[in-house]
Amino acid sequence: MALVLLDRVQQTGTANTTVSFTLSGAVTGFQSFSVVGNGNTTYYSAFDASGNWEVGIGTYTTAGTLLTRTTILSSSNSGSAVTFSGTVNVFITYPSERSVNLDQSTNTANAGQFSATNGLFINNLTVATSYTIPTGYSASSTGPITLNSGVSVTVPAGSRWVVL
Repeated sequence: MALVLLDRVQQTGTANTTVSFTLSGAVTGFQSFSVVGNGNTTYYSAFDASGNWEVGIGTYTTAGTLLTRTTILSSSNSGSAVTFSGTVNVFITYPSERSVNLDQSTNTANAGQFSATNGLFINNLTVATSYTIPTGYSASSTGPITLNSGVSVTVPAGSRWVVL
């Protein structure tokens, strides 16, 4: 199962309680979730006409065209799964909880928040704040990583930092 991020993917659908979305047609001008591939995961956001919203990690299944809500990252229900009503718009997003950003000097803007469950790929950046890679987490790079003076990266047992 791979984490897949793609641009311009959005479909309407219905929520199956707080477990999954049954996806119907793609929104005009967007691709359908089928581009994610059967069994793969993606970051998603969903909202309904009542103002309910949710951001999370979902697993796409071609059988029934389902997006199973694997992990809820944030929501209008205090971070828990939302009970949506009526038609739901579901789209791929890059949530702030899992993003890695560079400031104007190409320093990482949120190095202390590296916590993606499927690993992190980074390349050509300067780390400005110390952090510990979570246990069981893999971080990899094909380019130089520079640590500012006094900054450290701790790699505990069960984690790894790979420079390719």
